[in-house]
Amino acid sequence: MFGLIVTLSACGGANRFEGDPRGGRPMASGPISDACLASDRRARSPALCGCIQAVANQTLSGAEQRRAIGFYRDPHSAQEVRTSTRPGDQRFWTAYTAYAERAEQVCR
Repeated sequence: MFGLIVTLSACGGANRFEGDPRGGRPMASGPISDACLASDRRARSPALCGCIQAVANQTLSGAEQRRAIGFYRDPHSAQEVRTSTRPGDQRFWTAYTAYAERAEQVCR
């Protein structure tokens, strides 16, 4: 699961949802997509990052998206949030893992 999170944190953001006219993955642009494209992850691409952003738009609030962007800069921070006992961190982690699972299904 942590590997998935690191992979997803390599891609990202969006403010606008667009369907792929060929019936493929959804696409969007925004902060997670931008962070994804700026990352040094080999798997990044405009299509993958845009898809991950589209899923984020459907599953995460704006504040949650801004918080998730930090995982691109500092992947270890995801581990810190995951192991935190603070209620706010636990709520965020629950939302983030649901997002990550959905993005993995939709954006393959």
